[in-house]
Amino acid sequence: MAPLSQPATILHADLDAFYASVEQLLDPRLRGRPIAVGGGVVLAASYEARAFGVRSGMPGRRARQLCPDLVFVGGHFHEYQRLGDAAIGVLGDFTPAVERISIDEAFADVAGCTHLFGSPAEIARTVRARVRAELGLPMSIGVARTKHLAKVASQVAKPDGLVVVDPETELAFLHDLPVALMWGVGPATEARLATIGVTTIGQLAERSPEAVARLLGRAAGRTLTALAWNRDPRQIQTRRRAHSAGAQSALGRQPAIERVFKPTLHHLADRVGARLRAKSLAGRTITVRVRFADLRSVTRALTLSAPVSATRALAEIAEDLVRGVLADHRDERTISLLALAVSNFEAHPIVQLELPLGLGDEGRRPGTRKGLARSRADRAVDAIRKRFGGQAVDYGSAVRNVRSVPDEFRRLAEKEL
Repeated sequence: MAPLSQPATILHADLDAFYASVEQLLDPRLRGRPIAVGGGVVLAASYEARAFGVRSGMPGRRARQLCPDLVFVGGHFHEYQRLGDAAIGVLGDFTPAVERISIDEAFADVAGCTHLFGSPAEIARTVRARVRAELGLPMSIGVARTKHLAKVASQVAKPDGLVVVDPETELAFLHDLPVALMWGVGPATEARLATIGVTTIGQLAERSPEAVARLLGRAAGRTLTALAWNRDPRQIQTRRRAHSAGAQSALGRQPAIERVFKPTLHHLADRVGARLRAKSLAGRTITVRVRFADLRSVTRALTLSAPVSATRALAEIAEDLVRGVLADHRDERTISLLALAVSNFEAHPIVQLELPLGLGDEGRRPGTRKGLARSRADRAVDAIRKRFGGQAVDYGSAVRNVRSVPDEFRRLAEKEL
């Protein structure tokens, strides 16, 4: 834990119900009404809709049952990007130490600019006021000594509020809060912790690290125990270099069969591969995550001898990994999410040509005849999309029966390389 003498200078700024707030900003008739961005599935919900239990990821039919007056809107993705950039840019007017972590949230360390702009709390109030006046959007900010506590504080501040955590009382503030507010605690982890009677951050702090590690794994247990005591040494990273590129697709409840997971994985491989190729990157490690109906997730990875970025190669490797997961969990009949990530990057990788030896995996190795042909096909697809748009051409094996989440929305949510 940082020394108590260190002041609370880290801000976590988060735009409230961002996508829905933008839609209400663009169409004043929607203000004060329950709205959802999406259609077949809820991509985002306003606070008015959340009051009825409407949540992101919920099927549209269920959302309408909960809130008969719910208004669905299609989404203005260019406006999301423009307004998100402008809001985070306001932070940059006060300090260069800004770390953006998504389209609508960022950290900032104002330790070096208080002599110019006032205390961290005053800076946070000014930022919120400017975002509201200049952009018409609500923003919540948490101020604390560590990144984790600042992010927790901004969640407590929602909607449209400010919470400053006094270093002298930060553990009292933190330990009364639900464990679900912690960074890295999703529904599955929350459910597992509940099985040992842990529902608050204070209860987690009281548990031995060994007991938490046995439940969640060594790395997750060690990290969450430290965060429960506000031990978070991470600094603001203004120029983060991504260590992986990934994409995921929420499926609802789909049967765990190839007819479902193969086209989904190819679509994910297409999204990830295109991003890699745009940055002249390739990766050696391919990781998949399969989430079952009970929210339990299983992850598998494979590290290759040569880096790849070809869409079809990524898809085939991912398919094999998912088959392995399902073979080891034969009782699981339903999957709710698939994710694919590539890591262990090489920039501008040199392709070593290989002789045609007739091996089964030649298409996955970039230096074979089949691998080179796949790379040429990818480059042709990339060029067509760049000129005529992302929907101009697609891979036949990537066409899915249901594409309820627009790719524009997915791209906004995916981490930049």
